[in-house]
Amino acid sequence: MLRQGNFLFSSTFLLCVFSWFFLIHIVVSHIPLGSKLSVEENNLWVSSNGDFAVGFVNHSEQPTQYSVGIRFNSKSIPFPKQTVVWVAGADVTVGNKSFFQLSQNGELVLVDSLRGVTVWTSNTSQLAVASALLRNDGNLVLLNRKKDVVWQSFDNPSDTLLPGQNLPVHKTLRAASRNSVSSYYSLHMNASGQLQLKWESDVIYWSRGNPSSLNLGVVLTSGGVLQLVDHNLNPVWSVFGEDHNDSVKFRLLKLDIDGNLRIYSWVEATGSWRSVWQAVENQCNVFATCGGHGICVFNTSGSPECRCPFKTTSSSNLKCFALNCDSNHSMDTYEHTFLYGIYPPNESITITSLQQCGELCMQDPACTAATFTNDGTAQCRMTTSPYFSGHQNPSLSSISFVKTCSDPIAVNPHNSSSSPSLSPVKRSHGLCLSCQIGGAASGTLLLFVVVQLGIGYFIYRRRNRILRKAALAYTGRNSKGVMMLPFTEIKDITGNFKHQIGPGMYRGALSNQQPVAVKDLDETIEERKFRAAVSKIGSIHHKNLVKLNGYCCELGHRYLVYEYVKNGSLDKCIEDDELNQRLTWRRRVDICLTVAKAICYLHAGCREFISHGNLKCSNVVLDKNYEAKVSEYGLEMVRPEESYGGEKDVADFGKMVLILITGRPEVKDLWEWTYEEWIQGHPERVIDKRLDDGVDLKELERVLRIAFWCLQSDEQIRPSMSEVVKVLEGSLTVDPPRPPFSQKLSEEESLESGSKPQSPMEP
Repeated sequence: MLRQGNFLFSSTFLLCVFSWFFLIHIVVSHIPLGSKLSVEENNLWVSSNGDFAVGFVNHSEQPTQYSVGIRFNSKSIPFPKQTVVWVAGADVTVGNKSFFQLSQNGELVLVDSLRGVTVWTSNTSQLAVASALLRNDGNLVLLNRKKDVVWQSFDNPSDTLLPGQNLPVHKTLRAASRNSVSSYYSLHMNASGQLQLKWESDVIYWSRGNPSSLNLGVVLTSGGVLQLVDHNLNPVWSVFGEDHNDSVKFRLLKLDIDGNLRIYSWVEATGSWRSVWQAVENQCNVFATCGGHGICVFNTSGSPECRCPFKTTSSSNLKCFALNCDSNHSMDTYEHTFLYGIYPPNESITITSLQQCGELCMQDPACTAATFTNDGTAQCRMTTSPYFSGHQNPSLSSISFVKTCSDPIAVNPHNSSSSPSLSPVKRSHGLCLSCQIGGAASGTLLLFVVVQLGIGYFIYRRRNRILRKAALAYTGRNSKGVMMLPFTEIKDITGNFKHQIGPGMYRGALSNQQPVAVKDLDETIEERKFRAAVSKIGSIHHKNLVKLNGYCCELGHRYLVYEYVKNGSLDKCIEDDELNQRLTWRRRVDICLTVAKAICYLHAGCREFISHGNLKCSNVVLDKNYEAKVSEYGLEMVRPEESYGGEKDVADFGKMVLILITGRPEVKDLWEWTYEEWIQGHPERVIDKRLDDGVDLKELERVLRIAFWCLQSDEQIRPSMSEVVKVLEGSLTVDPPRPPFSQKLSEEESLESGSKPQSPMEP
């Protein structure tokens, strides 16, 4: 349920989700070079007036992960209400052995000691920094020997502005990452003098300012006034909080995780933070405020909440999406409702009538919902996204249409009559002696015939099965359509294993000249397990999976015969400079999506779950159009001691993506290097240097994020492959990931010291 007012500190959406555990207070006028804060020492830097403090914070939803931030520290604010106002690196988190230091070369650095990497830095080593200072207004500054400010946290905001802090043109406040959509909300000051609330980079759902003024900044005054100011700090636009000019010691401007911008004041009488102004008065008008969980409505108490009028099941876990229908569709009408697509947020607008608006959506196979504005503009706004949201209010004149399924059902409980042609024939229940005698005789004869036919059929089936089994012992196809070949024919197909195209893989051709690829497997694989695995693999058919055509299972020989894919394995294309030129950015992203769909099919599209178990670039092959197919899937079934769940496939997919994007061989530090470049704001540095122009940086960000989520050491928080597919398709957002390797290294460290690493599943 959504709530208005005091959203920042409500129990449901508590903004200050950090548990502060500072025990050692260090109050210093200046912080010298070499000063350090650590998780283990529980120490912090405090402003001279004691109102603010810098130190590590613990995420309540991730007990082993920490951030560095600035919080309120005044004794007049109770401990649970001492909210965070700045976080180093926004959503960057580290392990419990980490430290934050003003290094000797003048940089603020956040170091994850378990991983041995710097995950955030102020990048000030060239600015002659001599000391640091946490000012009484909550601004952490770096000073040179002349006491000039060369860097300050006020210039690098997270989601909060404090009084006196200026948000200049092209700087951004971004909501904290707490759910699937919040990290896409941002506050932006553009060069045209407009202060805008955005969802992603495309949707502006609130805008204020003075278009005639350029290069403005945003300031919250100590008196509770939000202003747009020019370069001389003269206000050109203002909005006032309810308690402006009242005697209030602490105020802040916050972009909350619900996408609304609010001014908060600390009320000492009640010991609480109070929202005294919010940008979007009606929370339902915040874009995607309900995400994919329905439309925003006001309940009887006047509070906004998310409901799904389209859902056909009572399960609260299902999202409120358009249905995938097997056959027919119908259009449901909702008055006083405005709908829009959110993944992606685009729609087509047509000038037409109310009736034609619904008909246009009905006739368009891609249309999922449409809204007729009904306000005199005659706009029909159609969305093709299956993920849509919106709001509903009696004051709205708009009328919306939602496409729903009208598939036939077995029984219609509301239909009490039926047509004569479909009605069962009525029969008399009276007794007829002659009928019964005749029926008995007929029944005896019929029984005799049935028994004789049954015996004959049994003998026929048994004889036929014996003959077929004998025939299949030599060559032919099993019940799944997979050829069973003797070893002598395998030798003929491969030219006595003349053309090797990969580890244990040989190119060959069948008698009809159809090219094939033959895989040599471990000869010790148990025959029963091998045949069972072949039977299962042979029943799998998907355009992005290499087809299994045949196999050999003789004493001392285990071979699989696959369809041959022209352009070979992905790893060879990456390593070869000439072939690499054909792997354009678009093809690389398409390969990622294609492989994800293939693995998703193995996990969820087959009759039972199948793990690939060994996904890597050498097991991805490219056809003549450079479309990817996944090979050697399901072989873990013949090696139960090496069986894996879907989590390993997800992690292997993440590794494959990073190798494909970077074009680097699979070296030990590739994942850490890629993540460090990304977290420091340089994702373009990880791109394969041999790639020509054409890289979509927004797409790169999405691909890297999902790859890092796939590589999380905690298997429980890795995404499913179906979620990976949706992210790569752009139909699902993905939050910035935390460092994926800290737990892994922690476990390795524990093993080296002789202690047993704690499983994430253990308490």
